[in-house]
Amino acid sequence: MRTGIFLSYSGGFLDAVEEVVELEKIGVDIALVAEAYSYDAISQLGFLAARTSRIELGTGVVPIYTRTPALMAMTAAGLDYVSDGRFRLGLGTSGPQVVEGFHGMPFDAPLGRTREVVEICRQVWRRERVSYDGKYYQIPLPADRGTGLGKPLKLINHPVREQIPITIAALGPKNVELTAEIAEGWQPVFFYPEKADEVWGDALRAGAAKRDPALGPLDVMVSASLAIGDDVDDRLSWAKPQLALYIGGMGARGRNFYHNLATRYGFGDVADHIQDLYLAGKKAEAIAAVPDELVRQVSLVGSRGLVKERVAAFAQAGVTTLLVHPLTGDRRETVAFVEELQALLPS
Repeated sequence: MRTGIFLSYSGGFLDAVEEVVELEKIGVDIALVAEAYSYDAISQLGFLAARTSRIELGTGVVPIYTRTPALMAMTAAGLDYVSDGRFRLGLGTSGPQVVEGFHGMPFDAPLGRTREVVEICRQVWRRERVSYDGKYYQIPLPADRGTGLGKPLKLINHPVREQIPITIAALGPKNVELTAEIAEGWQPVFFYPEKADEVWGDALRAGAAKRDPALGPLDVMVSASLAIGDDVDDRLSWAKPQLALYIGGMGARGRNFYHNLATRYGFGDVADHIQDLYLAGKKAEAIAAVPDELVRQVSLVGSRGLVKERVAAFAQAGVTTLLVHPLTGDRRETVAFVEELQALLPS
């Protein structure tokens, strides 16, 4: 089982970079940079590539709606070049609040667009003359929609790799099935290992049945809050604001993927209550309404023995990479938590 880290911004970007440098030294395998409606992930990853030498670097994730498929492919190839073959492209759909509210793009056909983006990216990386006639993307642009002067082109540069790993963030059954079919990695959120097969098992198996063996086994990359010790129960509350935001504040009533997930985990009444509070502007009450039980099930917080049991449960559920969020603002404690976790990983 691999370990990974999300870039932390608690002390600013340069401090976060130094933290990644320290974590690389102790053997952390991958560092991811998220992109929502903040600074772009790509420029930060370029900086990280210059400061590191071994650790894999990735987007965690970039929305497919914010770049053309060809630009997505060029960007990934460029980062793979400056990192000497250490880049992983993490894709997701985000949601209508961000895609339509910030980028001004319609949030439509997430499944179809994801498949087409992946197919076009791989065509670019193989240095083929890009010619694609999809339902959502047509390259070159058809003559009746432009000047008619477009022609199939191939990437000028020779990519370091013609198969850059792609990870897809997916929660819904159809999205997960697609991911298991076409991607090298899957990045779920709020992963409850004992419920994982019930929630996603059928979708994963359906996708795997259509999977090209050349892709290799699916890398299941799960994020989890991390704090190890006999006196860290208070850190459970540190994870609650994110859960409350996602369950209560993302999307809209009836169109919130994270609320749906909590419901499928058996926390439907709690999820409804959190959403009611959050949408009424009662954020503090919504955070307080997140039960400790839910946090414990999707996190690695507790004594060494408890965390070892949770790591075993994640491994049993098929997790291959743990992407941790150390619940601390201290770099030394972050390193200590991660080193402790590494000692607990199954051999």
